[in-house]
Amino acid sequence: MPVYEYYCAANDTHVEVTHPIAESISTWGELCRSADIDPGSTPADSPVERLLFPVGVSTPKTDSELKNMGFTKLVKRDTGVYENVTATDKEARYMKAGDKSTMPDLKSRVGD
Repeated sequence: MPVYEYYCAANDTHVEVTHPIAESISTWGELCRSADIDPGSTPADSPVERLLFPVGVSTPKTDSELKNMGFTKLVKRDTGVYENVTATDKEARYMKAGDKSTMPDLKSRVGD
């Protein structure tokens, strides 16, 4: 389930809570129930707003990590020429436009 951050202007509080996408939280009381926190002295009908924040994405840092995960990384070297920096022993190191024999072997990398 996704994690959402809500802000209540009535008490200047930010709260993170996990709930299904289909669930809608619009008041402080609903937020407190969902987060299992004490509402304190803030009125339960105080409005809250869901804040947007960037999603954390973990990406491999090296070409060998990409290769081990089954990805192909092509780096443009010249017009119509790409270097396959994650090439396996049975793949061509350089891919040339129009030459199908230099294409990466995707069948060996993509499973069912």
